[in-house]
Amino acid sequence: MNRKITIRKNLFSEIKRQKKLIHMVLIATKPDIIKQTPLILELRRQKECVLVVHSGQHYDWNLSGGMEKEFGIIPDVNLNVRGVLYEQQSQIIERLGFILSEVKKLNKFVIPYIYGDTTTALAGGIASFTNLIGTAHVEAGLRTMSPPREIIMGLLGKFNVDDYFSELRQNSRWVKGSYEPYPEQFDTRAAAPSAGVHFAPTRLNAEHLLGEGYAGERIYVVGNPVSDVLEYAQERAKKSDIFEKYPFLAKGNAIRFCVHRRENVSSYQRFTAIYEAMVDLIKEGRTILFISLGATEKALEAYNLKEKTIKLAKRYKNFVYSSVWPFYTDVIAAMKKCCLVATDSGSIQEETNMLGLPGAVLRFNSDRPEAIFAGSNILVPPIKKEIVVRIIREIADNKSLNNKMRQAQKLYGEGVSKKIVNIIKKITKEDPLFNLFELMEHERLGFNKMPFWKTGGVKW
Repeated sequence: MNRKITIRKNLFSEIKRQKKLIHMVLIATKPDIIKQTPLILELRRQKECVLVVHSGQHYDWNLSGGMEKEFGIIPDVNLNVRGVLYEQQSQIIERLGFILSEVKKLNKFVIPYIYGDTTTALAGGIASFTNLIGTAHVEAGLRTMSPPREIIMGLLGKFNVDDYFSELRQNSRWVKGSYEPYPEQFDTRAAAPSAGVHFAPTRLNAEHLLGEGYAGERIYVVGNPVSDVLEYAQERAKKSDIFEKYPFLAKGNAIRFCVHRRENVSSYQRFTAIYEAMVDLIKEGRTILFISLGATEKALEAYNLKEKTIKLAKRYKNFVYSSVWPFYTDVIAAMKKCCLVATDSGSIQEETNMLGLPGAVLRFNSDRPEAIFAGSNILVPPIKKEIVVRIIREIADNKSLNNKMRQAQKLYGEGVSKKIVNIIKKITKEDPLFNLFELMEHERLGFNKMPFWKTGGVKW
C-alpha cells in the first residue's frame, strides 16, 4: 500500500539504537504547532529522545512552514493527510498506526503527546489506543460551557454592557453539553479515553475530567504551554518588522478580528452579523485588522462579500485585510498594540488572558470559560450586528471596563512544558515498565507486580 508518509532517512535505524524512552510529539494545525513547540524544545533541552510527527492537517507556508522555520522544528515524519474531515481522520489513524506499530516491533517504549481538540488529537489517540499505547494528552479537559439562556436572550432588548459582563462571570449558572465548536468539542472528548495521563491547563479542566470518571492520579493541573511560547514571542517581538509593513498599527488602539469557526462561517446570519459589525466600526474610523483564514475566505466568497472587502481595504486606510501571518512573533507584536481582540478562536482566548488584552469571544459559549469567569474575556454572541457593535464599542471606549479586563488574573501558568516533561520522567523513572493506561484490571489492581504473578502471554 502507498502510505504517502514522508519519513526522515534512517529514522527507524536510529530508533532501533535508541535506549531511552521515545517522546513522540504530534503536531497538526497552526495553534498546536505553536503550543507543542515549547514542549519539543524542553524535551530537547533535557536531552530526551524526541520524535516529531506532523499529520499534515495544516500544510500551507503561513499555517505550518513559517512556524517550523521560526521555531526550528523539522518533522521527522509527515503523514501528509488530505481531504475532508473523515478522510483526514482515517488517514491519520492508518498512517500513524503504522508508524507506532513499526516502533513497537523494535521493542521501544513510546509516549505520543497529543494536543487539545484537533482532529489529530482524536485520530492520534485512536491510532495509539489500537496499538495498546497510552497518550499524554496536553491541554486536556477542554469542555464548552454555556451561560443561561436568559442572559443571551437579554441582549435582544436594552442591556447594559457592564451588567452583562458581571452576569457572565457567575460561573455556577453555566452548563456543559454544547456540540460547539465543531468538530473540536467532539475531538477533545473522544481523545480523552486514549490518554494515560491528562495534562489539564486549569483546575476547571481537571474537574471536567474527574466528573467524567477519569482517575484523579492520572490528571495533572500544569497550566497551558501557550504561556511558554508567549514568553518566547514577547522576547523577540521588538525585532519584528511587521510595523514596517503596517506602520499605523504601531500607533495602537486597533481591533483585531478573526472569524473562522465552522459554526460561524456556515451560518449566513452569524457570519454577516460579525462582518457588518466590523464594517460599521471601520466606517466609524476605528483601526481594524481583519485576519482571514481559509474558512473565512470560503464564507466571504459564498456570501458575495469578497469584492466588498477588497474595496473596503482600498478605500479605508484604517482597515487591513490580510491572510494569516506566517510568524507567531509578528502576530503577538501586533496583538499587544490592540485595544481589544474580537475572535471565535480557542487559543486566542488564552492569549488575550495572558497578554492582558480584552477578548471579545464571537460565540454563544466558550471552551475556555475560565477566562470569562476571570473577567479577561466577554461573550459577544453573533445574533445581530447591533449587539456585536455595541459590546465591542463599549469595551473599546469604556476605560473602566477595558482596564478591568486587562487586569484580570492570568490563568495559564508558567514553565508549563518543563512541568510536563518532569512529570513524565518521574512517572517512568519510578516504574520503567509503566503503562500509560492499565488496560486490564489485574494491572490496575497491581497483581501483575506481585511475586506470584507469572508474566508473559499472547500479544494482541
